[in-house]
Amino acid sequence: MHPLLRRRPEDVGKIKTRAYSAMREQTDMHLRQIQKQVSLLLDQANEIKRRMEVSEKIYSASISFEPFVGNIYHLYKRDNMHKLMLISPDEWGKSKPLDLEYVCTAKLLSDHTWKYYSLFVNLFLHLLESNTK
Repeated sequence: MHPLLRRRPEDVGKIKTRAYSAMREQTDMHLRQIQKQVSLLLDQANEIKRRMEVSEKIYSASISFEPFVGNIYHLYKRDNMHKLMLISPDEWGKSKPLDLEYVCTAKLLSDHTWKYYSLFVNLFLHLLESNTK
């Protein structure tokens, strides 16, 4: 064997240690990237599931008008029946029927699913809308 190819046992150990360390660093980095991607996909799947649940609730509700894509509407409940309305909770004032319970605010998306908004977001959207008029 050529003298330059011969290694002392301690040199072989150092080479293996460096190689192992580099391998762990690279595989750990790739696993972290994949974990982030999986987490993102789970978040996206959960968002679609929420949209589907809200959409099913809205499509089973009473709707007395044609909702348009991109517009925001409000879902209410009365006597275990849901009703989609144009009037937001803060627009009712004192005229809101006492038996009418606000459920959520939703926006009709282009795929005809509905995106849910909380009451806080609803108030923000209403303020934004009134400032643009």
